[in-house]
Amino acid sequence: MLDPSELELINQENMEEISQLASLEMSGNGVASREETSAVVSEKTSYPDFVYVMAANIFQGIQIEKSPERVLIKYGKEPLLSWPQSDDESLQRSSYELAFSTLKYQDILETILIDSCIFPSTTIPDHLNSLIIVMLYDFQDRKFQPRVLPDNEESISEVQEVENLLNSFKTKLAASLARCRIKHDALSIYHILPETVRKQELRASTLPLYAWINTCKISPEEVYGNLRRKGYNKVKSVLHLDDKVFAVDQHCYDVIIFPSHLKKDLKNTDLFKDYKLIFQDKSRSLAVHSVKALLNMDDDILMVNTGSWYTVAHMSILTNNNTSKIFVCGVQSQDKDPDVKKLFTKMGCQNIEILHETFVDIESKDHRLQNVKVILLLPRCSGLGVSNPVEFILNEHEDTGLLKDLSQGGPSESKLQILAQQQCEQLTHAMKFTKAQAVVYCTCSVYTEENEAVVKKALECQNQGIKIQPYRLSPPVLPLCSLKEIQLSTDKFFRMEPSEITNGCFLSILTRERDPSETVSVKDVLARAAAKGLLDGIEVGKSAKREKRRKKSKTSLPKPSGNDSNSIQMKITEFLTRERKTSANQSETAETPLPQRSMPQGGVSSQIRKPSKSTTNPLVPTLIKNACPPRPCERQTNLGRTRPEGRVIPLKHVEIVLPPVMFPFSSTQGTRFQIPTNHFCYRFAGSGFCKEGKTNYVEQ
Repeated sequence: MLDPSELELINQENMEEISQLASLEMSGNGVASREETSAVVSEKTSYPDFVYVMAANIFQGIQIEKSPERVLIKYGKEPLLSWPQSDDESLQRSSYELAFSTLKYQDILETILIDSCIFPSTTIPDHLNSLIIVMLYDFQDRKFQPRVLPDNEESISEVQEVENLLNSFKTKLAASLARCRIKHDALSIYHILPETVRKQELRASTLPLYAWINTCKISPEEVYGNLRRKGYNKVKSVLHLDDKVFAVDQHCYDVIIFPSHLKKDLKNTDLFKDYKLIFQDKSRSLAVHSVKALLNMDDDILMVNTGSWYTVAHMSILTNNNTSKIFVCGVQSQDKDPDVKKLFTKMGCQNIEILHETFVDIESKDHRLQNVKVILLLPRCSGLGVSNPVEFILNEHEDTGLLKDLSQGGPSESKLQILAQQQCEQLTHAMKFTKAQAVVYCTCSVYTEENEAVVKKALECQNQGIKIQPYRLSPPVLPLCSLKEIQLSTDKFFRMEPSEITNGCFLSILTRERDPSETVSVKDVLARAAAKGLLDGIEVGKSAKREKRRKKSKTSLPKPSGNDSNSIQMKITEFLTRERKTSANQSETAETPLPQRSMPQGGVSSQIRKPSKSTTNPLVPTLIKNACPPRPCERQTNLGRTRPEGRVIPLKHVEIVLPPVMFPFSSTQGTRFQIPTNHFCYRFAGSGFCKEGKTNYVEQ
């Protein structure tokens, strides 16, 4: 055992190197300059007493439990004391960061406490051990310098007691830390951490801020102008920029990116105070935008395990112009309902309904969810793609147990299997909702077991016996991803690997074909919009009734009665004969003789008027099919009121100017032909509506 003088010497020689944990800035070769390190330490502020208490209680709940033969320090089961939770977001973040840092170095800090003889020479109650280890991490992070607090800071007796204990063992603690570093042959104990944890910390130091625009309150252009007036410049990328800049995300049009050091400045602006800009991880914006791209006007949405209420609000704002309703399930506690509703009111959200049942307990035939067409599933996952877990937990209200796994580089194999089983169960249950047409599955994991394997297993477990279309994988949504990204996604999954600019994300879209009986025509959509006053008085035909008649006529065709069938067939034959005669008369009076080479040019309009004639031009049948599609159901319905022979009732004349048409031949002698203006008329049975059009002169 070294005497106090030798320990003091060791302390002085190694102090500059042994205390670089959280404040260590890595340069290109992994070593920071001493000037930079000293500047960081000198600027480090001291925590108030209740931050230590909050951090100690967080650590006590997530500390790594060891087998009985390896237990060095017992942390007890009861919280330190019932200190009120602070509403200050910055203090909450400090408490979680302090607890997470202590958790990463738990083994090393416990070894230092034993080696310095604090344990077991000092009799300390077990419930204070979590406070001791948390304050020890901060003590060495300050290079064992005393804490300076404002005069008006409220003190806590337990914190003062532990601080005095650590100060009395200051020299022994520093010597023990030096021996630990030498034992592992490391520049600092930071390098003893697993490589995955060190890479995660490095990414977290450069990760930019993502914020989405509340378009119910402000437009993107207004946000850009507001930021410019505050001194911010719009750039293409915010990577490694220290200035006041911002950029627009390449995938989500309403997401803005800021450098991370601007968060405190941005929080004090009216844009964030008035909920016009909301900080949130990009993966959540990708998920809600994917859902939006799959929606029709009246489709409802079911959101599962959303975590943050901001995700629900973003989904509501994106569907503000629709008549969709958003159902949110998995909310167990009803105590915060008034606060949540107040938040939604401030943000301008109106179409949200909270379900307090867990997702797997909700029946697929629940009457409330019969109009749900898209399900957004954000299951609990390992979260290994998250670079800054503290920010993610606070913003997304995730379980603090995530910190335990991330402090060790990832979850255990057994826990990973449990997570994958839960995810597969939820995804399989989502696919049982027969009315739903799409499921969006999104995680923040990088493990195949939680991503591709879960999706493929759920697809294999589909019930093929029920009379609905099965789900299949769909490629990433085109509005979110470029065509190149979609082509590169050969397996139809969307992935973002964790990097210095974004957290990791996995996104899968499962869709199935609509039931033919539920297919909605364009006219039905227009009629529905007109009924809701969205077309400002524009008259739209009653296509819904027409569809019903069409369905009835289709179902009645296989078994028509003899008299009705003959009568209808006679009327159809009579109508077609009359149309041919009228068309032929118009053709004889309007048609001008043309050279033989220009016959296909005149044949286009001629064949439209006289469909019974044949043609040698292969383009003509296609033009006939597209220009004048038969509508037997409408004609059959309207034949009850036959117009007098040859009588045309023009209600509205519309002039249609056709574009120039290039034909697959040319004159070998350079002769130019011109087609004279021809008028033709489309008659629609029973409508009394006549369209008159003309063709342009075409030079060949």
